[in-house]
Amino acid sequence: MGSIGRQPTESAPLPPADEHIDFAAVAARYREEREKRLRVEGLNQYHSVEVAALKHYTEDKWSQPVSRAPVSETVDYVIVGAGFSGMILAVRLIQAGITNIRLIDKSGDFGGTWYWNRYPGAACDIEAYIYMPLLEETNYVPSEKYARGEELFAHSQRIGRTFGLYEKTLFQTEVAQLNWNEDTRRWDVSTHRGDRIQAQFITTAGGLLHKMKFPGVSGIDTFRGHSFHTSRWDYDYTGGDITGNLHKLANKRVGIIGTGATAIQVVPQVGRWAQHLHVFQRTPSSVDVRLDQPTDPAWAKSLRKGWHQHRMDNFNNLVAGAPVTEDLVADGWTNVLAKVAVNAKMVADAEAASDPIAAAQLIHQKMQTANYKKMDQIRKRVDAIVKDRATAEALKPWYNYMCKRPGFHNDYLPTFNQSNVTLVDTQGRGIDRVTEKGIVFDGTEYELDCIIYATGFEYLSNDYSQRLQLSIRGRNGITLEEHWKDGPRTLHGLYTRHLPNHFIMSITQTALAPNFQHLLNEQAKHIAFVVAETMRRGATTVETSQAAEDEWIRTIIRLGKLKEDFLRECTPSYYNDEGVISEKTLKTGRYGLGAPHFFQLLANWREKGTMAGLELDGKPVVPGVDLTDENIRVSGGSDSAKKEMAKTAGVEAVVRLL
Repeated sequence: MGSIGRQPTESAPLPPADEHIDFAAVAARYREEREKRLRVEGLNQYHSVEVAALKHYTEDKWSQPVSRAPVSETVDYVIVGAGFSGMILAVRLIQAGITNIRLIDKSGDFGGTWYWNRYPGAACDIEAYIYMPLLEETNYVPSEKYARGEELFAHSQRIGRTFGLYEKTLFQTEVAQLNWNEDTRRWDVSTHRGDRIQAQFITTAGGLLHKMKFPGVSGIDTFRGHSFHTSRWDYDYTGGDITGNLHKLANKRVGIIGTGATAIQVVPQVGRWAQHLHVFQRTPSSVDVRLDQPTDPAWAKSLRKGWHQHRMDNFNNLVAGAPVTEDLVADGWTNVLAKVAVNAKMVADAEAASDPIAAAQLIHQKMQTANYKKMDQIRKRVDAIVKDRATAEALKPWYNYMCKRPGFHNDYLPTFNQSNVTLVDTQGRGIDRVTEKGIVFDGTEYELDCIIYATGFEYLSNDYSQRLQLSIRGRNGITLEEHWKDGPRTLHGLYTRHLPNHFIMSITQTALAPNFQHLLNEQAKHIAFVVAETMRRGATTVETSQAAEDEWIRTIIRLGKLKEDFLRECTPSYYNDEGVISEKTLKTGRYGLGAPHFFQLLANWREKGTMAGLELDGKPVVPGVDLTDENIRVSGGSDSAKKEMAKTAGVEAVVRLL
């Protein structure tokens, strides 16, 4: 399971790091750049697409409207969302014997992110062999290491066909309300098309890249040229398709706002065709080498049963710093994160040391040194590629690795060597305003024919129901918004008090893995187990207990504090609520000991089979169980699993000292 074929040709290999880095000077520069970008408004510095003047940006360009009569039915399960989250869950439910399912999605087909985001150059930046879900179940191997957008969308359709999900899905349908009905012990689901559906169980799986956001500046609605968001690319205007050939831009002056993961893929495409391209940057991305390569057919044929899960686990352990004997993925993610994460050997060395505090400080120094060296390599790569010195300086990221999502691309930086491409570096401030003619920054108006918003999505909004744009009302009329007014409240990130039979698929209060599809798969397996076990026991409802929810929140906050200083020192981004850190921010965070520990925690919980922390039909499954997070963490499982999970305490102790 090692090599996947011929190695890629790198036009710009990563230069070696400087062995004599002035760490104090670098740290000072990090602080200086961070201060430039801090805004007291935090996440509120953006316009929501719900603003009336921006609503037209959300129109579906990929499907023609289909008329149908309203649906009235009773099902076992409703899944809100038909992207990878909803599809993986549907498959795991079917495999658990729960087949009376209804999926609902506002799009015209499966795919979620990959239905909407069909911009030129779209591709995954996590290896396709681990990113694309249900590969073994669909008997499919991706065509290359990093699949393009059209292949990702086609795979969504393949999953739909393989498991008969098309017959179970209402497309072009938006859920308006989810109301718990205590009389029927079911959820009443209503949609904007007049559907009335009753379901025993529901899952909201709206996805992370769902609700677009825009710069919080004036004038967006006054621009007289053409404009669109990257998630609704307008090929009628640009010409071409997802592979490129944007020939209609040949006489157009184009402005792209944003330099994040999407822009890294879009900028080379637009720069190749536009008469002139202005790229408006607030904070530069970290852009590493992208190891593109086609799949070796002989390797694909050699794969044996279980290869997909094994490869996902291998990647997940590597990027979390867990000891592994082989790097199956061998890309920028595993190369870097394995070096900057706390690993088991570091913990063991610190625990065995005569002075644990000094040992922990040494670990911190080693990690920070590795981080500095990696970012030094990234900045040297900019110097090696970009010819204009001022532009190169502006494109250098001055922050720790993983303060922003890292990027991987071989054409992004060279694009700035083209005479028709101009970088407008806003020095962390962002643009000033949009006018009838274009964009203003620092007193200069850049006249444009087209503005492309590569400004992303409301990734970590505290108001989950608002982000999904639906009302969720549970027992005794309590809304999710009310229950979460001081921050999210869950157990394991999956269920929340007062909302029986409601499961959430998101990253809130759960693990965060670079390979998001791996997390979704683990969540789906766990939800399917809980639902099947609830039905097997003859219960009507399942809900987290108040004690378990309270304890999980304490766990999330306590573990979140382990990385609070790191996040606070980071340049503002959606990773740290734009630099405004609060207890509410920590509640919105992730399980602080990493994805491998979290996945093992869930596996141990299932293996023990007590359903600790949950109530069936309003009664605790295990009365009087001690729900401290330590006991949840080590309860159940094999002896080896218990020993592995018990290491958590050691990891946490060392990280706290850091």
